[in-house]
Amino acid sequence: MADEQDYTLVNGKRLRCGYTTGVCAAAAARAAAALLLDSSGEPEEKRSVEIRVPSGRLFCLRPEDVVLEGAAASCGIRKDAGDDPDITNGILIYARVEKNTVPGITIEGGRGVGRVTKAGLDAPPGAAAINKTPLRMIRENVESIAKRYRYTGGLKVTITIPEGEKLARRTFNPNLGIVGGLSILGTSGIVEPMSDDAYTGTIRSELRVLRAGGARKALITPGNYGKDFLARYGELNSSPVKCGNYIGDALDLAADMDFKYLLLAGHIGKLIKLVTGNFNTHSKYGDPRMEIFTAYAGLAGAGSNILERLMECAATESAVDLLTEETLWEDVQNRMLRAIQKQLDRRCGEQLSAGAVLFSSQRGFLGCTVRGQDLLSRWADLQ
Repeated sequence: MADEQDYTLVNGKRLRCGYTTGVCAAAAARAAAALLLDSSGEPEEKRSVEIRVPSGRLFCLRPEDVVLEGAAASCGIRKDAGDDPDITNGILIYARVEKNTVPGITIEGGRGVGRVTKAGLDAPPGAAAINKTPLRMIRENVESIAKRYRYTGGLKVTITIPEGEKLARRTFNPNLGIVGGLSILGTSGIVEPMSDDAYTGTIRSELRVLRAGGARKALITPGNYGKDFLARYGELNSSPVKCGNYIGDALDLAADMDFKYLLLAGHIGKLIKLVTGNFNTHSKYGDPRMEIFTAYAGLAGAGSNILERLMECAATESAVDLLTEETLWEDVQNRMLRAIQKQLDRRCGEQLSAGAVLFSSQRGFLGCTVRGQDLLSRWADLQ
């Protein structure tokens, strides 16, 4: 039975934690090294491998697909993400350990492990996408086994993920310039379910890659709608950073990294929430969309019957249609764009020049804030 360390509370629910791809790789490498160096070929790690992670937790994991072939051994560890909706949950992560003429421990990424092509990530360009903490864990665990068996020669460790290349297409890796597979990740070793930190960490990584490449401007969009919309505009079709609901975090991170310009492009149903200063746009923090439409329509002179109909609209597209029919949309939109720009200026201060572009699924481009229009007109020339 798991102890309390195996769980975390999210929105009042008790959810099970898991362990990272880095833990899997290190455990697999430890088990494979023991299998290779134990002269009997039956080390305890063949059945169960204990590994202590950076957070201090001790995991006891069961190796699978264990193979010993002459001067090499390999095994897999199955990823368990707990209650986190992680696409890597249940996959096998393998380590192959073989004797090597090169002294020390050499660690490489094989099939299904991505390769870094851009600066700014935890691993340098050209290296396997194995972050520093997992790299250290792999090395320390293999060194520990070598010391146990008094082996002083070189060892080569190759990490592979058979499903890695296929699954990587569904991750942020292509945006980060990581090609050919998944990353071996983890700092604490623990996967906490539905962690906000995981998403904001991805935003941070994407912005860091841009900044390391010398960029001082960033194109941000909440999701795929924005990405598809921007693809139609030549100079803006440049792999925008997807920020999900974490618009405020994306702005703060860009400012902290000394970006100079930021253009936010999003569906009106998402960006309208910025009017009230709601920079995390997840519906669990509130859904004031129709109240905003109604308030600004009232300021534009709409009668009570129109206001009541706006409050009954199920979607922002319907509200835009209604206001267009009543010749109120241009006035309402201009008021909302001014309010959005005011909130962006408040959040970013003088450090970051940020503007917004609004669109809808049915109508396409709707409008820009004042600073958004300025950035849009000069985007290709900005450095």
